[in-house]
Amino acid sequence: MLRGLIFLSTLGALALGAALWFTRPERVDLASLALPEGDAARGETVFWAAGCASCHKANGSDTPLVLAGGQRFASDFGTFLAPNISPDPIHGIGEWTVEDFANAVWKGTSPEGRHYYPAFPYTSYARMSPGDLADLWAFFQTLPHSDSPSLPHELGFPFNIRASLGGWKILFAGVGFTGPAPSPQIERGRYLVEALGHCAECHTGRNLLGGLDRANWLKGAPNPSGQGRIPGITPAQLKWSETDIAYYLETGFTPDFDSAGGKMADVISGLSQLPPEDRAAIAAYLKAL
Repeated sequence: MLRGLIFLSTLGALALGAALWFTRPERVDLASLALPEGDAARGETVFWAAGCASCHKANGSDTPLVLAGGQRFASDFGTFLAPNISPDPIHGIGEWTVEDFANAVWKGTSPEGRHYYPAFPYTSYARMSPGDLADLWAFFQTLPHSDSPSLPHELGFPFNIRASLGGWKILFAGVGFTGPAPSPQIERGRYLVEALGHCAECHTGRNLLGGLDRANWLKGAPNPSGQGRIPGITPAQLKWSETDIAYYLETGFTPDFDSAGGKMADVISGLSQLPPEDRAAIAAYLKAL
C-alpha cells in the first residue's frame, strides 16, 4: 500500500514536471532573427494601428501618448487591469531591452519568464512583422514617462495560476492568418485587422476556455462587461460600403448619422491617425470576408 502511494506520488510529480516543462514560457531567438534597426517615425504608425493607447492610456485621459495604464477590462475569468508601459524605468518598461519587448509581443512572455494573460492580445501580435516590431519599440523610446504603478489583476482561483497559461497557449496561440489574400490591398488590410489591430479579440466570440471561435470569425461576440453585444463586422452583418467603413474609421460617424462610443471611440482615435490607404485596406479586407 505504502509502495503504491509512493509510486503514484512519484508518477504524479514526474507528470506535473513534464507538463510544466512542455508548457514553459517561450522566448524569441533574436540572434537568428536578425531584427532590423527600428525607425520611430514608422513606429508611430504601428503604434496607432496596434491600439496601444486605447488600452494603456490612463482611464478617461486625453493624453494617449502617456501609457500610464490602469484601465479595467472585465471578462468571464475576472478583471484585468492594463499595466503602465511607459518608458519609466521603475513603474513602466524603461528597463526592458528590445528582446524583452519581442518576447512580450510575440510570445506573451515577461522579462521574468512568466506567462502574460491573453487580455494582452499577443495571440494577434504574434503575426506582427519583425520590422514593425522594431519600429514600434523605437517609437516607445520617445514617449513620456509615467510614475503611476501598475495594479494587479483581480482574478480568482484557478485563473490566478499563470502556469496554466502554457497549456492555453498550446491550444490557442500561434495561429496564422485566416487565408490567402486575393490582392495586395486586401493583404495589407488583413495584416492591419488580424495582426496589428487585433479586431478579432473583441469582434469574435470565444469558447469556454477563452479561445477565439474561429468558425465565427468577426461575426460578433457578447460584451465582456455584460452590457449588450459587440457587433459582427463581416459583410453578412455590416452592410456598409467600403467608403462608409473607411469614413467611420476616420471620423467615428456611421452612415446612419450615429457615432462610435465606448472603447470603439478610443480605437477610432488611433485608426484616424493612419494614412487613408490603410483605412481603405481595412475596409477592403472586411468586405472581402
